[in-house]
This record gives sequence, C-alpha cells and structure tokens, in this order.
Amino acid sequence: MTSAPPAGPGVVKTAPGPAAPPPPPGGRRDVRRALTRALPVSPAVVLLLLFLAGPIAYCAYIAFTDLQLTGQAESSFIGFDNFKAAFKDDAFLNAVWLTLVFTVLSSLIGQNTLGLTLAVLMQRASKPVRTVTGGIVIAAWVLPEVVAGFLLYAFFRREGTLNAVLDWLHLPSQNWLFTLPILAVSFANVWRGTAFSMLVYSAALNEIPKEITEAAEVDGAGGWRRMWHITLPMIRRSIGTNLMLNTLQTLSVFGLIWVMTRGGPGNRSQTLPLFMYEQAFQKSMIGYGTAVALLLLVVGSLFSLVYMRLLRTEV
Repeated sequence: MTSAPPAGPGVVKTAPGPAAPPPPPGGRRDVRRALTRALPVSPAVVLLLLFLAGPIAYCAYIAFTDLQLTGQAESSFIGFDNFKAAFKDDAFLNAVWLTLVFTVLSSLIGQNTLGLTLAVLMQRASKPVRTVTGGIVIAAWVLPEVVAGFLLYAFFRREGTLNAVLDWLHLPSQNWLFTLPILAVSFANVWRGTAFSMLVYSAALNEIPKEITEAAEVDGAGGWRRMWHITLPMIRRSIGTNLMLNTLQTLSVFGLIWVMTRGGPGNRSQTLPLFMYEQAFQKSMIGYGTAVALLLLVVGSLFSLVYMRLLRTEV
C-alpha cells in the first residue's frame, strides 16, 4: 500500500467547497405530479361544480330577473328591484321576524338547552333509563318531517291530545294552532330536533376527564358551580358547533310548519322558507322568490360567521 506523496513547497491545501445545490425540478414534472394527486378527487369536484355550484350560480342570476313561472314569454334583467321590493313588503318583514323568533325559540333556546339537560341527566341515570330515554328522543328525530308534523298537528289541534289532557285536568283549553301558532311550531321543532343536540353534548361530556370534576367536588364546588366553571368552558367548542348546525337546519325548516299550519292563520307562522315558496310557486314569481332565498342564505351566513368566531376562540 503506497501513500500519497507529500505536497511540495509552494502548494497550498484548500478545503473542499460546499456541494453544488441540486438542479431545480422540471416544470413539467411538477405539473404532472399535481395532476396525479388531483386525479382521485376530480370526479367529486366535477360533481360539486355541476350539481351544487352550477345551480347556485343560476339561482343567483334568476334573483336579478323578473322570471315568472307562467304567463311570461321571456324574462329580463332588473337588477336589485326584487331585493328593494322585498324590504318594502310587510309580508316579507313579518316573515323575517317570525323566522328569527322560530330560530331563537326552537334552536338557540329549545333544542340547545334541552339537549344539554338530557345529556347531563343521562350521565347520572341508570342504564335502563338511558336506553329508554335515548330511544324515545332519537325516535322523534328519525321520523320523516311530514310524519312528525302530522303527529304534532294532532297533538295541538282543537280536538287534539293536549286539549284532551287539559280538559281531564279541568284546565282551560284553546285552539293552539290558531292562538299561538309560532309557539306551537317552535315546540314541534324542539320535540323533533333535540336528539341531535343530546348526542353532541353526550359525546362532549364523555370527553371531560373525571379527575377534574372529582377534584372540583372535593374542593367543595356544587353542581351549578361545576357546570358553569368547568363543564361549559370545556365543551365550549361543541356548543358552538351544535348551535351552528342547529341554526342552519332550523332556518330551512319547511315541511314541519307546512303540515301543521301552512304558515297561518293568515301569515302568523309564515317563516322565510314558506314565504319564499308562496312567492315562487303559488304566485309564480320565481325571480322574487329566488331573491328571498338569497336573503335567507345571507341570514344563515351571518349566523355561521358568529359561530365560527366562537369556534376559533380557544378555551
């Protein structure tokens, strides 16, 4: 084995320089790789564009026209006239007010509060009680909307179950669908939709570590203090998610109210979906009804923005 000859005088050794950076990847290769990754989701994207984005864009266009269902040869673009007419229409403003009342009573207060209460009580109940209660509540949820509407109509009508019970108790009865129609349909929506809130809150409560609640109980915190200072803050994100989903679902309720009251008597239970249906299909004003639908979409978006802000806040 021979060693390298020593460097002669005047020869200076230099350290090897840094390695040259690899050549940048080719543009065609990057495009091909991106297309390969997007290929599995491309059918879903095409279907969404075809059956979701396309109809939404077409409806947005119709809202700015005077399109009618019958008696019109062709439609014309009228700009914001439909929206201006809506805000001058007392029936529309009444529908907006009733929609807010219906949403607050049946979703924000009713379903949310009752669902949380049932979830808390079922955690402390025995297994048979949990099974029976959960089965009853979920059975109301899985019923078709039309069937649920007919059942609640039979409950609230003049000769219905509620008045029969009140008469048996010697209490005054009344025609609930005539005197308090918006409260009757709000109660019906609470009865039908509470199961979703109960399931959401049951899952959230099961995720709370028992060590935290046990430590608070040892420190002398009562049930209400544990609920307010421990349980509610720890399930805050679940509360925001539940409120957002319930609100969006409640804003679009149509069949339940239609079966029970058809928006009556008069227009005392006519929410925005029923007002939109009346204008578009009963009065044949498709353009005006679609403009109302876009305004309903704006209302739902405002609620969603509020809830998304709550969800963004960390506990």
